[in-house]
Amino acid sequence: MPETESRAKPRSIAELRAVTQPPEVRGRRNAEHWTASLYLRNLSPYLTWLFLRTSISANGVTGIMIFVGWSTAAALLIPGVWGALLAVLLGQLQMLVDCCDGEVARWRRTSSPAGVFLDKVGHYSTEALIPLALGIRAAAYPLEFPADFLWTTIGALLALVIVLNKALNDMVHVARANAGLPKLTDSKGETAPRGGLVASLRKAARFVPFHRLYHSVELTLIAFAAAVVGLFAGQPETDRWVVGLLLPLAILALLGHFVAIMASRRVRS
Repeated sequence: MPETESRAKPRSIAELRAVTQPPEVRGRRNAEHWTASLYLRNLSPYLTWLFLRTSISANGVTGIMIFVGWSTAAALLIPGVWGALLAVLLGQLQMLVDCCDGEVARWRRTSSPAGVFLDKVGHYSTEALIPLALGIRAAAYPLEFPADFLWTTIGALLALVIVLNKALNDMVHVARANAGLPKLTDSKGETAPRGGLVASLRKAARFVPFHRLYHSVELTLIAFAAAVVGLFAGQPETDRWVVGLLLPLAILALLGHFVAIMASRRVRS
């Protein structure tokens, strides 16, 4: 059960950081996005400090994260470089707020399954909406149907594959819980394939990590890069090339992820 006793407001950023960013949080191997490890965790206590000066709950902060994520996808509907640049900035803001909701929950001792659920809703919905927006960008305004159905359909298929790929990890946790197995630890040994060809391919993927392209941050960076290149190479052709390449790579990442799970200890009793 979640603890309900709340702390007083923090007296310093150092105190806040010590409570809300313990080693088990900063050292998580798979739960932290690279932007959080690189710089967002250095900034998030300052925003968390402001949230703690209000009555907003940790789940309320997660609600803000969800709204910012949806706004990221909406920004991509603005044609040209400026819409893509706005999406990049909003994508970074979403990840910053995503750091803060957990910090608010840890400070106030209000962590709960509802918070975890809402966090999943935020990331799943954002990472489904962004590919849909990319498909609309590739179709270009004004949309002409049925000719532009090709690009919106590719965007929809990309969204589906990305969501399925994300869901595989949650499927592992559900399968283990239903089988009465303990919760997985966030360690390399649990996720690594047991050897053979799959392990070799996983090592090779570190040199060409295209499977990491489908987080909201990476997708917005790709969209911005495509918008810049499109200034010289032409639009919507550049956006169409990008979306057309992302789909088969996403399917390959999905298949590889599935095989890696089946070859690991995660689904073994």
